[in-house]
Amino acid sequence: MAVWRDVEIEQSLMAQGIRLSAPTLEDYENWAKLRGASRSHTEPWEPAWTADELSRSAFKRRLERYQIDRQSGAGYPFFVFRSRDNVLLGACNLNNVRRGVQQSADIGYWIGTPYIRQGHTRMAVRRIMAFAFDNLGLHRVEAACRPENRASRKLLKSIGFQFEGRARAFLNIAGEWHDHDRFALLNTDPRL
Repeated sequence: MAVWRDVEIEQSLMAQGIRLSAPTLEDYENWAKLRGASRSHTEPWEPAWTADELSRSAFKRRLERYQIDRQSGAGYPFFVFRSRDNVLLGACNLNNVRRGVQQSADIGYWIGTPYIRQGHTRMAVRRIMAFAFDNLGLHRVEAACRPENRASRKLLKSIGFQFEGRARAFLNIAGEWHDHDRFALLNTDPRL
């Protein structure tokens, strides 16, 4: 069994009705508008926003971190676009890629308010899972969501993630430590 694989970094992934692409500086305006318009929807589930969260300079810093993660193989961030008109819908990222004997990563995602409950997030997560298992050769992908986030729990279960337990005060979200339910999908699990 290989514990490390040299992988050509994919910049774009296609799925039914969507395209996932590595974020670029050209995405800033659309990203800032969508994030700003979706703040009340996403904020309860994310780390506290900084004072300059939507500024161009903060976006540039984000892109620099993304580039470091991609180059080192520690993370693979993707923006999600609707294929037919290239509209930015949200993001789906593989984070904290761990190699060696673990071969795992964490998944995170968000969808803009105008596009919730239209199947885009489910399609993006499914495509990222195929990338994680088929391209990166990972064994396990983990997800965490707050117990009251019914939409995210439903999404994860619909894809085949298995509930593994509750982690107390697991992540600092919106400025407070919150319990999170932990889910995982293995490369040997059925993909729904």
